[in-house]
Amino acid sequence: MWRRNFVLSILLGGATIAMVFSLSACSDNGDDKQPETHTVPSGAEFNDADTEFATDMVQHHAQALAMVDLTRGRELDPGVERLAEAIRMAQSPEIEQMTTWLTDWGQPIPETVRDHANAHGDGHGGSDADMPGMMSAEEMAELEAAQGSEFQQMWLEMMVEHHEGAIQMSKTEQEAGRFAPAIALAEQIATSQQKEIATILTLLAS
Repeated sequence: MWRRNFVLSILLGGATIAMVFSLSACSDNGDDKQPETHTVPSGAEFNDADTEFATDMVQHHAQALAMVDLTRGRELDPGVERLAEAIRMAQSPEIEQMTTWLTDWGQPIPETVRDHANAHGDGHGGSDADMPGMMSAEEMAELEAAQGSEFQQMWLEMMVEHHEGAIQMSKTEQEAGRFAPAIALAEQIATSQQKEIATILTLLAS
């Protein structure tokens, strides 16, 4: 079942992102309310889109790191081990940065799958079920239970879907955000994770 869903994800992923852009362009007709802009004491401006991006991406990154945590102690190909470590090294500081922004903006820090209280959940408490690329609690449990080559295959396929979701979220921030550092981070995430998808597809084909 997961393999079938993964193939559909690869085939439809690009179309989904393109459709998001199309819908965004169509809705830009003056009827939709623009994101409200706020100013922090330093004078920097941010808006609701920045807040949503940081809040959601903290949770999204945390789930990716939870998936990386599941690689510990397993027999993996060297390329997969390097990829897992690269994801850990990139996304941990990004979570810290976004958490700092949310604190500066007076916004709550979301609970994640890596918090002790949510250690066995899907990391988003049902409030962001529409967040693209997020695995369900059942899918995470299925991944954890997988063994050997089955785990590696499933992990790579899930990470492609997860990255595609992060890229979609980052594109939205680049279009609607106001806070320049958040927009820059969104661009960085989209670029780096697209490269990692290419790496994953090469690993899957080997």
